[in-house]
Amino acid sequence: MTESRASRVSAIAADGSDLHAGSAVSAEVNSAASSGAKKGRTGKANSTIYDIAKVAGVNPSTVSRALSKPGRVSAKTQKLIEKAAAELNYQVNPFARALPTGRTNTIGLIVADITNPTFFDIIRGAQATGNVRDYTLVLAESAESGATELTVARRLMSTADGLILASPRMNDADIRSLFADKPVVVINREVEGVPCVIPDVRKGIGEAVRSIAANGHKKLAFVAGPAQSWMSARRWEGVQEACEWSGVEVIRLESTKPTVDGGRQVARDVLSSGASAVMTYNDLLAIGLMQELQAAGLDIPDQISIIGFDDIFGADFTTPPLTTVRSPLEACGKAAAARLLDLLHGNGELARTLQVETQLVLRGSSGRSPAR
Repeated sequence: MTESRASRVSAIAADGSDLHAGSAVSAEVNSAASSGAKKGRTGKANSTIYDIAKVAGVNPSTVSRALSKPGRVSAKTQKLIEKAAAELNYQVNPFARALPTGRTNTIGLIVADITNPTFFDIIRGAQATGNVRDYTLVLAESAESGATELTVARRLMSTADGLILASPRMNDADIRSLFADKPVVVINREVEGVPCVIPDVRKGIGEAVRSIAANGHKKLAFVAGPAQSWMSARRWEGVQEACEWSGVEVIRLESTKPTVDGGRQVARDVLSSGASAVMTYNDLLAIGLMQELQAAGLDIPDQISIIGFDDIFGADFTTPPLTTVRSPLEACGKAAAARLLDLLHGNGELARTLQVETQLVLRGSSGRSPAR
């Protein structure tokens, strides 16, 4: 088969109005054909099995058998057809292929915020696994809305073979309802009865709090994420447990949103808390907080230490570079896609939760307590 094994990602607007999954893939196929023509191939956009049959000198039904189920024609005929398909830059339409099989060889991935770098490596990992197993990844976002997420998920269910939900905002009952219809795997959230992949925050948070205690800090502020975030709640629990063990006082502060701007807005609360060290729900909050405190004339880490979470792309671009708890996001994406595809092919474990370890990455934004 000449279908490209290169990774392919299609996007869907949060409200589903700008781009439909089917049209996204069709546009992608046409683009690939046009690209091939520019490279000097003799193919045309939207080549069909009838075009291949004409070039190869065989019946269209023979072409169909050769491309859908290799091995049903002779090796000589198969080679002849594959050569003709390559010359025409023929691309298999997954939705046409789904008619006899019920499969489109596409998987959906819904993220909470497509602009958040936290999801970049998750997308990359899921895409890489799908590519190896000849599946196309279709990307959508919920814009941090559980209602939008459910709407987009149901729309994707009509075309994709299964779904990956990264940091979902909808409730557990809705996730289980989706799972009852088609295979679903969840990242950064544990839902009973649904396969999940989650970072085990205990190791990374434990290392971070021990580092804070060893540097003489007596009080830590934790800046929480969205109220509907399951992972934010787990990180807060982990921080509380680690601080109790290390003898560090901890206070929880709320953020308006898990973004750089949200980090700037919480800076006054951080200063009034009296904490000499801060750990944030994610790196974006930490970066915004650092920018605002530096603008106010504070020296980091001499006057206050800041630790983020996730180790996103760009976390080490700050001045000083951001200390953070690294989540293995690409590994989560790969594992989630692998579990989903195993379920689709009947060899996956339904309800087991897979945990991957986190770890502290020490950089310049954390150091000794100013009172030490």
